[in-house]
Amino acid sequence: MKIALIGYGKMGHMIERIAKERGHEIVSIIDIDNQDDFNSEAFASADVAIEFTNPNAAYDNILRSFKAGVKVVSGSTGWKKNHEADIMRLCNEEGKTLFWASNFSVGMAIFSAVNRYLAHIMNGFSQYDVSMEETHHIHKLDHPSGTAITLAEAIVGEIDRKDDWQTGRLIGPDDKTGCNCTEQKDNEQSKGATFFDNLLHIDSIRKGEVPGIHTVKYDSQADSIRITHDAHSREGFALGAVLAAEYANTHSGMLTINDMFKF
Repeated sequence: MKIALIGYGKMGHMIERIAKERGHEIVSIIDIDNQDDFNSEAFASADVAIEFTNPNAAYDNILRSFKAGVKVVSGSTGWKKNHEADIMRLCNEEGKTLFWASNFSVGMAIFSAVNRYLAHIMNGFSQYDVSMEETHHIHKLDHPSGTAITLAEAIVGEIDRKDDWQTGRLIGPDDKTGCNCTEQKDNEQSKGATFFDNLLHIDSIRKGEVPGIHTVKYDSQADSIRITHDAHSREGFALGAVLAAEYANTHSGMLTINDMFKF
């Protein structure tokens, strides 16, 4: 399979190594200093482009890839809220292919399935409140993480007493705490509100070079239940992205981890 890389930071280098180990060819590498290569024959020859950049660049990178006739695997977060409808239209009506995931780790795919099933069970036990905490490296621009949002949406979809998720505390590397408690997703009626029982709040911690830790906590007066996914390195994300590219190469449309793994 011919692969193009969009973004050549730590993740891009790791994806390149794993893709080559699995017998794939890297035909184009696009970073901030060679954006004209989107128009190159080398890029257009790719079967799939793997895109790991930032919230400000991701949407345009996907559109430029589509224009070149290249399928895309993207792990960039923070852009979907404003552009998801357009991407869905391009995939469903114009035959484009995007495999998007907030987290490509195989372990996180398993964790997500456990998270959804646990939330299904906990819907019947109203004495437990649920909250979430995510920890990432200091270079991550968005918060909560895209993975945390995906996990939260699965919980809200299963637990009747939770109507939505809400941004909680942001704790920086100097242990200073900020709060964006009014920054709730798509819920105009609750703007200006602090935490309510019907909202699942997500605290974010930024420190060091942490690849990613996500903890879901159910708490009652009697006891607590926690599940945690702790990424030891970025290698699991890189392998999952290459697996997603292999899947996207033989499938089309708007694809997710749930399409690739049938839990």
